[in-house]
Amino acid sequence: MSNKLLKIPIITACKVVAQSRLFRIEQLDITFSNGEEVVYERLKGSSRGGVLVVALLDDETFLMVREYGVGVESYELMFPKGRIENDEPIEEAANRELQEEVGFAARKLTLVKSMTLAPGYMGHLTHVVLAEDLYPATLDGDEPEPLEVVSWKLDNINELSMRSDVTEARTIAAAYIVKSLLDKRG
Repeated sequence: MSNKLLKIPIITACKVVAQSRLFRIEQLDITFSNGEEVVYERLKGSSRGGVLVVALLDDETFLMVREYGVGVESYELMFPKGRIENDEPIEEAANRELQEEVGFAARKLTLVKSMTLAPGYMGHLTHVVLAEDLYPATLDGDEPEPLEVVSWKLDNINELSMRSDVTEARTIAAAYIVKSLLDKRG
């Protein structure tokens, strides 16, 4: 069925049932076009979302970071990422996170794709940004420890996606999306 034929359900009530420093849990009463009424809960993050940066060191190599992921209680190899601050443009947020986490800035930043994590439960958007024409530049970040910067060859993304320390779906998806984009460039 085409999305054009689907009528968006009506949210008849929304209330916050729990809140933390980073997230809030909302309960939503929803009425579907067929009259079915359902109660959902969703995890609501910041309204602007976050950025994930695929930084090209050269035509064959991108930069990643090894960072502790408290959700999985292990160190993960992933792309630099972070929250968009206030009214910060997406590309500016990507360049800031790149400087904070990797020690480079980019002269060319391209929004590649905006993705959700689990749209049935979370209201969070991640903007994948391709960073090119890098130059050394650093900013102080909010990481509790220095991050290990790891370079990875584009041609080895199949191996990357199968590593036990690469479990974040956004990182895996972004690697394949950017590789496809770059392959089309020739």
